[in-house]
Amino acid sequence: MALAPNTPAPATGLTTTAAPFIEEARAHREIYIHQPYELYSDDNQATWGRLIGRMQDRWGRYGNRRYLEGLDKLQLSPARIPHLEDINRFLQPLTGFCARAVTGYVPSYLFLDCLRRREFPTTVTIRDSAHLEYLPEPDIFHDVAGHVPMHTDPAFAEALVRFGACAAAAARRVAATADQHEKLRRLTSNIRAMSRFFWFSVEFGLMRASPGARDGDLKVYGSGLLSSFGEISHAIEAPEVERRPFEIERVVNQPFEIDHYQPLLFIVDSFDHLFALVGELEAWLVAGKLDDVAGGEPEVKEADLASFLAAKHD
Repeated sequence: MALAPNTPAPATGLTTTAAPFIEEARAHREIYIHQPYELYSDDNQATWGRLIGRMQDRWGRYGNRRYLEGLDKLQLSPARIPHLEDINRFLQPLTGFCARAVTGYVPSYLFLDCLRRREFPTTVTIRDSAHLEYLPEPDIFHDVAGHVPMHTDPAFAEALVRFGACAAAAARRVAATADQHEKLRRLTSNIRAMSRFFWFSVEFGLMRASPGARDGDLKVYGSGLLSSFGEISHAIEAPEVERRPFEIERVVNQPFEIDHYQPLLFIVDSFDHLFALVGELEAWLVAGKLDDVAGGEPEVKEADLASFLAAKHD
């Protein structure tokens, strides 16, 4: 059942991993919720301000031009956590995208199908003020300040929609596979491949600063980097980071770990290039070329498999 908009919570505050409102929603198996803005504590609001304030110089130095343009359009205030309704009122006329509040983890197919429908699952909690850099799961700063400015760009938005279409193609293909063991084997490999593609592009992608720019002239467009005070500079400047051109075969077979700075990152030329790469990913999927990718991280959860097996095709 859905929680009523004014449902009281046992305690105030929407701190990641410590929000009673979210725990209650999860107990009722809710994924999509409203943003209970009245529950943000003074500490939550102050944390948002600190996060925004300390990133300004780093965004200006390392952020992709389209991201910076999106920031300028959104005018995120350090004074208060944004209302998702306000963001959507501004964002939807630009690209059709909207931020859709969720309780946290969204199974793979549901997440990607949201992208196909121009909805971005957005966490409403915010990290603990004592741990500004590391957080065990996404929060509203990562989702809104890291992702949403990119959604103001039409070319990037179309790449996300096309990525969502890949999930629909995978669901249709696996539904046509009769043998149950083979169905699960293929689907596990397909989900792992799509997760790696998303990780090394949308979350941790690098882009040439301009068409034809040298490999050393790079900017960040990945939201995991754009929401990390430490890793955004590390991604561009650290000599130990390996930065390679984005190649489908290498990316879908490349495991990743989430609990440390990334030692390997991939470069695209532009958002048009990213869009073309997503189309190539879908072609590989349909042709069966993603059925046997290398094992390893990320783990494919039972809920991810179940979300694809239960998918309705339109």
